[in-house]
Amino acid sequence: MKKLLALVLTGVLGVSLLTACGSSSSASSASSAPAETASTESASAPAETESASGSALDKDTLVIGTNAAFPPFEYAGDDGTPAGFDIELINAIGEKLGKKVEVKDMEFDSLVASIGNKIDIAIAGMTVTEERQKMVDFSDPYYEAVQNVIVTKDSAIASADDLKNKKIGVQLGTTGDFIASDIEGSEVSQYNKAVDAVNDLINGRVDCVIVDANPAQEFVSQHTEELTALEGSQFGFETENYAIAMPKGDTALVEAVNQALKELKEDGTFDKLVAENITGE
Repeated sequence: MKKLLALVLTGVLGVSLLTACGSSSSASSASSAPAETASTESASAPAETESASGSALDKDTLVIGTNAAFPPFEYAGDDGTPAGFDIELINAIGEKLGKKVEVKDMEFDSLVASIGNKIDIAIAGMTVTEERQKMVDFSDPYYEAVQNVIVTKDSAIASADDLKNKKIGVQLGTTGDFIASDIEGSEVSQYNKAVDAVNDLINGRVDCVIVDANPAQEFVSQHTEELTALEGSQFGFETENYAIAMPKGDTALVEAVNQALKELKEDGTFDKLVAENITGE
């Protein structure tokens, strides 16, 4: 998810977005073989998105891009289709707009480049950055997040200096990817799925994994005897804003989505989704 460093709780392209991958010194084999993920898209008849001359609001169905490998915001549900907070949120927005919603599961680092042609909207725990804003327009921020550092319980890593010259696992195209690539002497392994980075941490192939706080907590909860998540504040990481990405210049769509977000917050739906999907209240 995404996704320069701004909020608590990818596209970012390797060639065009600084937050995508930066100049990592090593790439995992995971990034050379795209992971298979579930998709609600019809393989035989891909949905067409609105041309640059019109608004996506003119369509009956909004095609939504996500990366279902970033729990609890998006992940593959029991039936294999994308689920999670972001998916429920965009469906609620679709209802407010009177639109059908079709969700496509994609690699994170291809999302931004797909907006306006393959998809109408991207929601994937994506951080608002200056580089991304050159290519797409964003909704009002809907969530604050910060990066965590996942380490094994016997690790000596505890500060920013400790990350120097380490092997660091990240999800390709995310804020963690950008951070790791800027750390002195770091050897960065990029993965299409954050869970693959976590598995390599457990198997000793990387020294730590940098990922957003909520996914970090999800991953650690599955390996409580082996892993722990360190708060980003220990490493000087700043908070970041998640927002919904839309075609550059589609003002009507941006205004409509912002209005829907406002109404969902006012009527309690947003807080309900947070409680059910993120805080577990």
